[in-house]
Amino acid sequence: MAEKHVDEVSGIETTGHVWDGDLRELNKPLPKWWLYVFYVSIIWSIGYWIVYPAWPTLNGYTKGIWGYSQRQTVTDEIAAAKARQTKFVEGIKATPLADIQKKPDLFAFARAGGAAAFGDNCAPCHGRGAAGTVGYPNLNDDDWIWGGRLADIEKTLLHGIRSTHASTRISDMPKFGVDKLLKDSEISDVAEYVLSLSRRSTDAAAVPRGEKVFAQQCASCHGKDGKGMQQQGGPNLTDGIWLYGGRRADIVESIRTGRGGVMPHWEGRLDPVTIKMLTVYVHSLGGGVK
Repeated sequence: MAEKHVDEVSGIETTGHVWDGDLRELNKPLPKWWLYVFYVSIIWSIGYWIVYPAWPTLNGYTKGIWGYSQRQTVTDEIAAAKARQTKFVEGIKATPLADIQKKPDLFAFARAGGAAAFGDNCAPCHGRGAAGTVGYPNLNDDDWIWGGRLADIEKTLLHGIRSTHASTRISDMPKFGVDKLLKDSEISDVAEYVLSLSRRSTDAAAVPRGEKVFAQQCASCHGKDGKGMQQQGGPNLTDGIWLYGGRRADIVESIRTGRGGVMPHWEGRLDPVTIKMLTVYVHSLGGGVK
C-alpha cells in the first residue's frame, strides 16, 4: 500500500502519483455544491426518463407515463391553425376574384397566403420582391405581356407560358437567325428599327430597311406600331421595359434566337384556393390592371 503523503504547502493529501521525483498530484475533492448539483441532475434525469419519451426501441421509443409527444403537439397546433383559417379559405373559395378585394379581412388573408405561396414557388425566378431579373418579368410594373387583370394573371398561373399544360399560353417567336429565316444584315436592320421605336436608333439609313422587314416578319405579333398585342403575347417594343435587355446587342440576340422562356403551370400543383391567393397577391403588387 502506498504511503499517505500530505502536501506541506496546501495541507492536502496527494494521490500518490509522482513525476520527476518530486512533482505530486493533489487529491483535492470537488466542491460540495457541485456534487449536490450532480446528484440532483442524476435524480432528475431518471425522473425524466420515466415521465417523458426518452429511450429508442426497435419499434419506436418509450412513451413515458404521461404519454407526451412533441410531434403530436405540433400536429395539433397545425390542425388548430388550419381550423381557424377554415372560414377564410372557404370564403376565398366561394368569392369571385373581383370581389375578394371588397372584403378587407378576406383580402388581407388572401394577400398573406399569396405572399407565402409566392415565396415558396415563384420567388426563385421573380425574386423575393417580385422585381424580376433578365429573362424573368417584373411583376411590380404595369407592363404585362399577357394582361394584368385578375383573370389574366389567374390564367397565366393556371396554364403557364410555353409549359406542358394543354391550354398553356404560347407565343413562339421564330429563331430568325438560328433557323436562317433572316440574314444577319436583316436582323441588324430590324434591331435598328426597334431601337427607333423608342428614339434610340443611331443608324438612320438602317431604319427604313428594318421597318420593311418588321412589317413582314414581326408586325403580326408586335403590331404595326410595335406596341404589342396581348392576345398574341407580343411585347410592347416602344417603351423602356425589356425582358431580356434593351441594348442593341440584346435585341439582336432576341431576334436571332427567339428566346422562348418557360413558366410552369400551377394547375394541379397548387390547390385552387392557393392559386386564387397568388393571383390576388401578384395583382396587388402595384402593376395589376383594375
